[in-house]
Amino acid sequence: MRVRVTQTDPLIDPLAPVIAALGRPARPSSDYDLNPQVVLPENRKLRRAGVLVPFIMREGGVRVILTKRSSRLKHHPGQIAFPGGKVDPTDADETAAAIREAEEEIGLPRDAVEVLGTFPSHETVTGFTMTPVLARVTRDFTAVSEPGEVAEVFEVPLAHLSNPENFLIQRRRWRGTDRHYYIVPWGPYYIWGATARVLRSLADRMEG
Repeated sequence: MRVRVTQTDPLIDPLAPVIAALGRPARPSSDYDLNPQVVLPENRKLRRAGVLVPFIMREGGVRVILTKRSSRLKHHPGQIAFPGGKVDPTDADETAAAIREAEEEIGLPRDAVEVLGTFPSHETVTGFTMTPVLARVTRDFTAVSEPGEVAEVFEVPLAHLSNPENFLIQRRRWRGTDRHYYIVPWGPYYIWGATARVLRSLADRMEG
């Protein structure tokens, strides 16, 4: 599926800053961006994945839909994440995988998704190369969490996530070394890791 960045009028479209950000230069990101001491093997094999970054209009402005993953999952249990997952053989590409997974995980109808564009891939510590797919949710829907996969579906104002000053850098011990990573807290939610890194990329590109 080829994705073309949509052009729009900033005076009438609240997502105009996001669409403008998609048109600015960017490079792939990684969970290792804040850990330059880590040397990754050149022959490592990464699994392809796609995640949806869904923007939905609310009375108070644009919000981003996020999920809290089930604590029983093998990868990233209990963490805050975008809806999405690995590319299946039946998926045309990462965009198709992201849309399919969003429908399965949170009940977002495929015909309510307008793809705006994609960000460069993001490499995770769990061995995935993840493509963020930015999309407009064109109508309201009732979120339904997939049992065993998603513990909660919630929304965060784009105004909060697009402000670089709301991002912090923390560290924890991981596999014998200190690992640094971004966080962007919101209320009771601790948004960190790959999700926070992608959101930080969005914030940086929206600044211009």
